[in-house]
Amino acid sequence: MESVMRGTCLIYSSHNRCQHIHRDLIAERALQGLDNKRILLLPMSQTVNGGDERNRQQYETGTFDWYFKRFEQYGLEFVPFYWSSGLRRQDADLFWHLLYESQVVVLAGGSSELGLQRYKTLGAVFGNEPGRFGRILHERQSRGLLTVGFSAGADQLGEILSSSAHHRMDDSNAFGLARNVVTTLHHERGREGDLMQVASSFPHCMAFGLPNDSGLNIDQGRLPSGNFWQVIDFVVDRTWDIESEQWHVKTRQGVPIEHFGPRGEHWAFHGGEKMVRIESADHAYKAAFVTTPGGLTDFHGRSPAPFGSIEEVLAAH
Repeated sequence: MESVMRGTCLIYSSHNRCQHIHRDLIAERALQGLDNKRILLLPMSQTVNGGDERNRQQYETGTFDWYFKRFEQYGLEFVPFYWSSGLRRQDADLFWHLLYESQVVVLAGGSSELGLQRYKTLGAVFGNEPGRFGRILHERQSRGLLTVGFSAGADQLGEILSSSAHHRMDDSNAFGLARNVVTTLHHERGREGDLMQVASSFPHCMAFGLPNDSGLNIDQGRLPSGNFWQVIDFVVDRTWDIESEQWHVKTRQGVPIEHFGPRGEHWAFHGGEKMVRIESADHAYKAAFVTTPGGLTDFHGRSPAPFGSIEEVLAAH
């Protein structure tokens, strides 16, 4: 069951390059690669600055590059790929290859809606398949490779863009590597109302507010029964300890990962908890259980679960 807990989709919110998330979960994962030790960074959600398509993408890249460079001595390869309205066929061919093969792919920050549109446009223009980008991400997941979403990227890897709860979008369907999960990023005290609105807008999803620095490390798939399973590891990172920047790191102030249900149900996660979700193919059966100090707890009923472990839950379904 170790492979279940390894994670194939990491969605997170951070102020800077906190150590646990960026070293333990991203860099070290890339370094475990046998075919390559590559992190492919996609800053394609960044907006155009005064007609310059690359300026903000390059700035975003720089916020990651300084950190991952320290792992080059161990064989890490850090490769950014930029959006351009003038991409050529050979550029696209290289992009699809890197997307499919890279040990870790990171969808970076910016505008969730703009980035989603660009990712889908790549498939439509180069291959007449608007869903190609998402299809490759799901193929990566089935092969056990890690896809990471930071900020806007986290929004894009969920089920639906959370901002569509606040204004109408032509296309808000995200890539679903975190199936039936929707997140608000840079969550903090006072933003509970935003999270509750997202939860009530998308009752088929679990809504989580991710403060800086925290994330959800997820794996999912199908059981032999045909039931869908998903395991979520709640990650809270308090390692960014520069004194002048503490205000930005809400987890160091005790802000948890929060969940609100469509009827106001509330959970707070402080790191280390795990959740397992089960759903039947016809959506008639849904269950979720959370690890707590007393054992597994039924997520909806808040009562002790009739299972001793996540492995038992999966085996029983």
